[in-house]
Amino acid sequence: MKRQSTIKIKICGMKESANIVAVSALAPDYLGFIFYEHTPRFVGREFSMPEIPSSIKRVGVFVNESIVEILNKVKRYRLDFVQLHGDESVGLCNKLNHEGISVIKVFRVSDDFDFNKTQEFEDVSEYFLFDTQGKKYGGNAEKFNWQVLKKYNQNVPFFLSGGIKPEDTEKILQLKDLNLHAIDINSGVEEAPGKKDLNKVSLIINSLTINN
Repeated sequence: MKRQSTIKIKICGMKESANIVAVSALAPDYLGFIFYEHTPRFVGREFSMPEIPSSIKRVGVFVNESIVEILNKVKRYRLDFVQLHGDESVGLCNKLNHEGISVIKVFRVSDDFDFNKTQEFEDVSEYFLFDTQGKKYGGNAEKFNWQVLKKYNQNVPFFLSGGIKPEDTEKILQLKDLNLHAIDINSGVEEAPGKKDLNKVSLIINSLTINN
């Protein structure tokens, strides 16, 4: 098992063209685009991807979507990763892998979450993402108890998500002995759903860059 030497940054829930370009200029490692209609951060049916640097990986977020629709979006928006935030099967992940698509499989975590559930997805996921268990598939804007991550076997590097704000960077850095690949930031840096506050994004990027 190889642990991540530096913690990368994903800004998710992007949908406004000008805001996407402005956030891209701050050089995060990933940008996330939500293709799930039942959220205020849905990109919309007429979404057009602006030009962003090739160094920034594009992540499409899906919830219980058909493989046909996922493949359509991957091709249309030139997505680098597919993030599966619903109850998708190992079989679906495997089919995506065979299409040359890298998968980020999401697990919704609570204090009593059984991390053994992740094991069947180890061979079909490049990364896991651990988010807070809630009523919604995502966007609950709350943190779970990060100490439970010590129960995870660390075999697959993971993204950490759930209400992360600029003031959380010190606690995030305390998790570096785990297989933490990246933090996933969304509501904690927003002016409004889908519109990111550039100052807050800068604070997180600068803090992790300096201390990583």
